[in-house]
Amino acid sequence: METMSLVPYARLPRTHAQRVVLHSTVDAFGRAHWLLGDRPARGPYDALVVTVDDTQVQETHLSAVTARYPMLDALPDGAFVVADARRRGGADHVQVFDALGRHSWSFAVGDAIQHLLADESGDLWVGYFDEGVFGDDPLSEPGLRRWSASGEALWEMKPASEIEYVADCYALNVDKGTAWACPYTEWPLLEIREGRSVTVRSTPVAGARALAVHGGGAALFGGYEDDVDRLVLCTLTGTAAEPYATTTLVRPDGTAVGRRRVVGRGPRIYVQPEPCTAWAVWDLCTVGG
Repeated sequence: METMSLVPYARLPRTHAQRVVLHSTVDAFGRAHWLLGDRPARGPYDALVVTVDDTQVQETHLSAVTARYPMLDALPDGAFVVADARRRGGADHVQVFDALGRHSWSFAVGDAIQHLLADESGDLWVGYFDEGVFGDDPLSEPGLRRWSASGEALWEMKPASEIEYVADCYALNVDKGTAWACPYTEWPLLEIREGRSVTVRSTPVAGARALAVHGGGAALFGGYEDDVDRLVLCTLTGTAAEPYATTTLVRPDGTAVGRRRVVGRGPRIYVQPEPCTAWAVWDLCTVGG
C-alpha cells in the first residue's frame, strides 16, 4: 500500500479564479464554499461567498465583514458564519450573515481558532491552537468547545484523568453531532458524542492534521517533516486506535499534496492544495476500517 489518491471534488469557477481566496471549506452537507475578497484591512469590507454544490453554483455577497483572519462555514438555513481566528481584546469576532448576505448578529468564542466546523444542526465546534489555550482569553482555554449559532456556550473540554488538557487541537472532525479530535501533546483520539460523553483512545500517531472515522475504523492524515502526507489507517477498540496500515496520500495526478487546507467530515477527508481553487476528497469507506 504505497500511495492512495485523492479524487477531484469541487472547483472554483474560472470566472472567480483570479480573486483572492480568503478562506474555503466544505460544510456538513458536502457543499464547497470559497470566501473571496481583497486582503482584509482594518475596517469592514465586502466579500463574496461562492458555493459549489455538485453542478450548482451560488453567489452570496456579504457586507461589513470585520475578520482580518477569516474562517468560514455554512449553517443549515443558508446562513454563513465568518469568524476572525484572532480575537482582539474583548471584541465580538464571530459574525453570522443570513442567506441574503446581511449581517445578523455577532458574538465571541475565544482567541486563536484552529478549526471552525458547523454540524448539521447548526452548532459550531471550535478547536483552538496553543496561543488561545495558554493566552489570556478564558473562552479558549479549554482547547475545544461547542457553541450555538447564536453564541451560547454548550460544551467545553474539561481536564480528566485520561487527558490533562488540550494544548493544541491539531485535527477535528464533526459528523452528525459527534466530534472527533486529535490534540497535542499525547495525541489521543477523542470522541465527543452530542457534547456530553468523551471517549479517549490512545494512538501512536503524532502530528495528524486531519482525521476520518467510519464504523470501527479511523484514518489519521499528516505529521511532521517527512510524514506531512502520511495516512495511517487504524482499527478502533474501546481504548485505542491501533494502526494496521500506513500509506501516503497524493493528489489525483499522483504528485505530492504540498501546502493545503484540510477538513474532516465523517469518513471523508477533504484536501485543498494551494492555490486553493479546488477541493479533492479521500473516503475511508472505500477501504473499509
